[in-house]
Amino acid sequence: MDSSHPLLHPALPVHELRADFPVLAQSVHGQPLAYLDNAATTQLPRAVLQAMERFETQDRANIHRGVHTLSQRATDAFDAARATLKAFVGADDTHELVFTSGTTEALNMVAHGLWAGGPGHAWLRPGDEIIVSGLEHHANLLPWQHAARMSGAVLRVLQPDAQGRLHLQDLAKLLGERTRVLALTATANATGEQPRYAAMLELARDAGALTVLDAAQAVAHAMPPLTQLACDFMAFSGHKMHGPMGTGALVGRREALERLYPLRLGGDMVDWVRLDGAGFAALPARLEGGTPNVAGAVGLAAAARYIDAIGRERIDAHVQALRAQAAAGLAALDGVTVLSPHATQAALVAFVARDVHPHDIGTLLDERGIAVRTGHHCAQPLHDHLGLGPTTRASFALYNTADEVERLLAGVARALEVLR
Repeated sequence: MDSSHPLLHPALPVHELRADFPVLAQSVHGQPLAYLDNAATTQLPRAVLQAMERFETQDRANIHRGVHTLSQRATDAFDAARATLKAFVGADDTHELVFTSGTTEALNMVAHGLWAGGPGHAWLRPGDEIIVSGLEHHANLLPWQHAARMSGAVLRVLQPDAQGRLHLQDLAKLLGERTRVLALTATANATGEQPRYAAMLELARDAGALTVLDAAQAVAHAMPPLTQLACDFMAFSGHKMHGPMGTGALVGRREALERLYPLRLGGDMVDWVRLDGAGFAALPARLEGGTPNVAGAVGLAAAARYIDAIGRERIDAHVQALRAQAAAGLAALDGVTVLSPHATQAALVAFVARDVHPHDIGTLLDERGIAVRTGHHCAQPLHDHLGLGPTTRASFALYNTADEVERLLAGVARALEVLR
């Protein structure tokens, strides 16, 4: 049967699912909350809150270092969370998952780890080349700028075209014998653009480069299992997938992770220590120095189970329909330009309005109880490349409704009347 058959993607019971999210049952400025800022942070379902509460009230203890029962239960919960999340992203025995505070730390861990080993050990050396795309969040740009400075490597940029698209042939022209890293987003947080990342990762790996995928905006949606991607490192955040803030992971091929010099040195990441030296522990411990956020890991695993129980393809179909509704309605407004209107698989829509500042639009929408994001969305070079200033961005999740999109459109229309 065709995978696009509607029987395989039944409509989400959105109003039933909304009851899982306590935060949505409130009013803002006397209006029901329409939370449309999910590309920044998604809300927590009760299943995640309950999983974290159970841990904190029954099993809270430090892991790995205790022989007492609570420590053993906490260790088991932490290890089980790791296994759940590896399965969630489609990793296998050739991969390992390292817990982080989110995508930013994970990407810094990779960039830092590839130069900090020092002469004779670092992957990056003077004259090497690092390729990043022009779509990237600052978290997948600034660490590579620093890595280039510290290692003597050269940073090269795969620029999008005027519509914000990346092209395989442009990447092929950049790749060469000195290319050591390709760092790429799976979905641009500022526009919703989804590059052909699977093909681009494969092209870079064939050229001998390590490949890094920022999956923060994609991991909660339908994307290929990690085993099907030519991906050495993949980073994601919990708060983008209905998990706790301050949680996330770096998942990578063990061989690639072994190349990284640890970002954090200290407790629980060593095998032995003397006053004049130390030996690092095996993966994943060697990259997880310090006391981990065990409750956060438990909550993140609960979020993965929650998403899988609903079905990522069903969620994707729902948010894409909301995005299409919003994009069409916004484009029909006088003087409004929608970014990347072709990005039909996105869960977000960003736009600019002639002669009206996004912050003013966002403020007037908030007065109507509608939460959106305004600004450069930590992607200022992309906005500069596209010739844009800041934008307004609405982003959707499984609990958003078509009525909320209509409220957004009416709110933007009214804001334009007031502000022009």
